[in-house]
Amino acid sequence: MLVSQIYLMTDNRRLTMTVKIEKYHILFYGGPEGYASSRSMILLYDDEGRMSACLRFCDAGMIYENDSEKEGVVYMHLPSHMFSSVVDVIRNEEPLYVYFAFGRGFLSTSMEPVGEGE
Repeated sequence: MLVSQIYLMTDNRRLTMTVKIEKYHILFYGGPEGYASSRSMILLYDDEGRMSACLRFCDAGMIYENDSEKEGVVYMHLPSHMFSSVVDVIRNEEPLYVYFAFGRGFLSTSMEPVGEGE
């Protein structure tokens, strides 16, 4: 088993759990109002298949909930126009991490060299 959780030190010196993402699942919602105040969703999973994050994408005019973390799952809310960019990062970058800090969800790569050409 690979180590899937690391901890980052935030500015207030609190440890924040960071989970390495290994798999994802995409859902799109039809209808004029989508579903649960969102248009689409990406679920992110760790190396053991546990859901680690739920990224909800909202159209203009939809109600954005605050990002949150509950029982080890980060809930992020992003505008629908960012969907393609987020999917591109998920498909092409490695390693990929998710964490919750400062009242916000974060999706992050590690530091990479310039011009890597991925």
